[in-house]
Amino acid sequence: MTASISKKYHSVERYITQRISQGSYQVGDKLPSIRELSEQLAVSKNTVIRAYQELEAISIISSLPRSGYVVCQPTQPVSQPANEPSYVDLMSISKTILKHPLEQYSMPAGSAHPNTDFPAIRSLYAEIGRHSRYQTAIPCHYQMPPGNETLVKQLVHINEELGIITSPNEILITHGAQQAISLSLQALTQPGDIVLVDSPCYFGTLLLLESLGLKALEIPTNTTTGIDLVELSKALKQWAVKAILLNPSYNNPTGAVMPDSARHALLNLTTGIPIIEDDVFGGLAYQNRPQTLKTLDTEGRVIYCNSLSKTLDSRLRLGWVLAGKYQHQIEKRLISDNMGSLNLMQSAVGEFLTTGKYRQHLNKIRRTYRVNQRDFTTSLTQAFDRCPSLKGQYHLSKPEGSFLCWLTLPQHADGFVIYQTALAAGISLLPGKMFSTQGQYNHCVRFSFASFQNNAQWQQGLTLLAGIIAAHLEGIAHTRKESSAR
Repeated sequence: MTASISKKYHSVERYITQRISQGSYQVGDKLPSIRELSEQLAVSKNTVIRAYQELEAISIISSLPRSGYVVCQPTQPVSQPANEPSYVDLMSISKTILKHPLEQYSMPAGSAHPNTDFPAIRSLYAEIGRHSRYQTAIPCHYQMPPGNETLVKQLVHINEELGIITSPNEILITHGAQQAISLSLQALTQPGDIVLVDSPCYFGTLLLLESLGLKALEIPTNTTTGIDLVELSKALKQWAVKAILLNPSYNNPTGAVMPDSARHALLNLTTGIPIIEDDVFGGLAYQNRPQTLKTLDTEGRVIYCNSLSKTLDSRLRLGWVLAGKYQHQIEKRLISDNMGSLNLMQSAVGEFLTTGKYRQHLNKIRRTYRVNQRDFTTSLTQAFDRCPSLKGQYHLSKPEGSFLCWLTLPQHADGFVIYQTALAAGISLLPGKMFSTQGQYNHCVRFSFASFQNNAQWQQGLTLLAGIIAAHLEGIAHTRKESSAR
């Protein structure tokens, strides 16, 4: 691909997506031919071809034999979420489920905590121990924003590796990504405002919206390529969206990752609307890390939130936010929220990051999670396929990064009943109803393979789980058969 095509095809994509967004092109409409658009926009035919190919790859348009390109029907989502904004009411079920420590079961596949059984984690806690011993000699234990100087400098380097060029004064240290997202929402919205989210959506995000009195506008996703941009475009025409909150790289819970072309299209479709990018799993790509939305942002409207919780340890509660043009509003709230953070964790982690062990650790855990994904999904598929009532009745996502995957069962399955039965048998998982406002994904289940081991205990657990799900579906089928016979 020549440099000129590389620079110009995005402008052609932008032209088409904006025309679709404005309603100039409707579903089923034929688009200009390659020659016509080439002449209209004064670009080469190869540039138009590349733009059309990229839009086709993310299902915005499709090619018809000998007929050119047309605007697509919306792609089939995982499940159809609510079609209008709604307040969130997940606190009750979340408290019920989260009171059980999901990592303490014989088959801990429910918790989204990373695997911490690595030498670098032991080195990290040794560093924390050393810092705790000399903290008593420091006159002030509080750290005001933006944060510990050593840690901030190390995060500048981490951001550079992500393709995000920042200066130290652009980074704000937070108590994990959750606080970064919370502060961003507070800076952008008022109670009652609409926030667009991908669906299914991480339950922690939905709980944040609930606590802030915000409405969630759920947009369906594909378990491989992420949010449906056609549905997103329709929603933006219909509703006054104040902010967009997405987890585009190795989405929690599905593991989906938006292609780079979809990221360009997203920014083109959402001109002027602030986007909060949750990138906590982005560093866990098995091979090629996707571009961040922040990297592609030329307007300063992408607020980038990340943390060390998924790459090191959730207990650290250390995150950061790159707030772009919203820096002042978010920093004000951070100062009033924290009134200074404890310096111990920031200084210890900052020193640890200077050793180079973090990058070695990242390479090691990526390899580990890649093997775990292959072995876990293969073993679970084999266990399911040994049950006649399950064969062909499920879909299991196979992400190319992170340590989470998503099981979709027939619509009549009850994931909460499966969760309760599995928990009683020593198997932890998370029911899909936690990942939406209306329980739309109750027929789905989220798994973690972070701590998976290809041993007899796990294999027996997966076989037992397959039996639990098969018995559940068979019981429903039997009840239905009896009802129809009456």
